[in-house]
Amino acid sequence: MYFCIRMSFARTGMKLRLLQFLKNWTLPVAIVTGSALYLLFLLVPALDECGDRLWPIIDFIFPLSVFGTLFVTFCKVDFHQMRPHRWHLYILLAQVLLVAGVMAVIFSVHDGGQKVLWEAMLTCVIAPAATAAPVVTGKLGGNISTMSAFTVVSSFASALMIPLAFPLLEQTIPVTFWAAFLIILRKLATVLVLPMALGWLVQHTMPVLRRRIASMPNLSFYCWAFSLAITSGITVKNIVHSDASTALLLGIAVLSLVACLVQFAIGRAVGRHTGERINCGQAMFQKNTALAIWVAYMYLSPVASVGAGCYVLWQNIINSIQFYMLRPKTSAAEKKP
Repeated sequence: MYFCIRMSFARTGMKLRLLQFLKNWTLPVAIVTGSALYLLFLLVPALDECGDRLWPIIDFIFPLSVFGTLFVTFCKVDFHQMRPHRWHLYILLAQVLLVAGVMAVIFSVHDGGQKVLWEAMLTCVIAPAATAAPVVTGKLGGNISTMSAFTVVSSFASALMIPLAFPLLEQTIPVTFWAAFLIILRKLATVLVLPMALGWLVQHTMPVLRRRIASMPNLSFYCWAFSLAITSGITVKNIVHSDASTALLLGIAVLSLVACLVQFAIGRAVGRHTGERINCGQAMFQKNTALAIWVAYMYLSPVASVGAGCYVLWQNIINSIQFYMLRPKTSAAEKKP
């Protein structure tokens, strides 16, 4: 009897430790899970038929998970704070200067492989702020409302920059400026404006549902982790099926890490001067990689899209490190009476 009780407590303790581990390292676990599942289906021939049936389901669920992440976030946003702020302008100016710098390097490079490297980096810096940036920002203690406002401003700015910049690099652009501008806006509106409108509607007409959503503070974060697992699997798929050499793929992965670190450092530096370190850091470096991948396919090449695919892994590893560093402060706050 005593032995059974001890075993029961041991199993309970193990479950609690496992749950705590998953809570502390949600984003790395999501990355590893998505990548491992894709490799499992790739390397085990017996799972080919199952994979073929699951892929359309995943393709259908993925945009819904992103939509759900943002809908839950906007149900808790203070829409009165969703207005332009001074730091929005500084971050956009920093992004424009960085884009101009990368394009200058591309114009000066004549080697095809190096050009692809820098084009991959360009997709990582010209992309707008991630639609899920408010979720992570709120988790880090930033202002969800002002970050939500920036995602809208950033999306519009990138929709202008992308069709202006890329035709200068490639002369065989399949669409005109206005056609590309409207396509990008439509893609962004589907995953950004619609959940924002529904979130506002819930706040003002469905108080019971709003309170129910507000009672689950981590719901949007775990929805994003689910989306990240799918994104990681897609990234691994693009890398595995790429025709580029291993050296070029490694170069793109390293340069995308450099782009991630540089933008994070720039955002934090701007934030120190404006008093918005968390918001500015996340706004500058956390990118809408799904749009960046589409832009690479649309204007450049599938190889260039690997940069954005690697970038999503780097930015979430950095976010995980931030969460880890925040843990002592969070634990101390929870212990206070």
